[in-house]
Amino acid sequence: MGIIATLIIGALAGWLGSKLYRGSGLGIIGNIIVGIIGSFVGSWILRKLGINLGTGWIGAILTGAIGAIVILFLFNLIFKKK
Repeated sequence: MGIIATLIIGALAGWLGSKLYRGSGLGIIGNIIVGIIGSFVGSWILRKLGINLGTGWIGAILTGAIGAIVILFLFNLIFKKK
């Protein structure tokens, strides 16, 4: 997968994860970073659970969004605003 496709999937996954989690907005760069890291986390979690969301763009975005939600949850748990 090319770098442009990775950035687009990361941005969409991070955006979707932030919308579903209802966390604070991270902006486009934050969404890309959370989405790309979330793709690795989501892949690991889903592989451990024996779940496959398919191949292609939709599967990659959904996997990244699941990972992004986990990352946002942990981020807000650690850096909880009072």
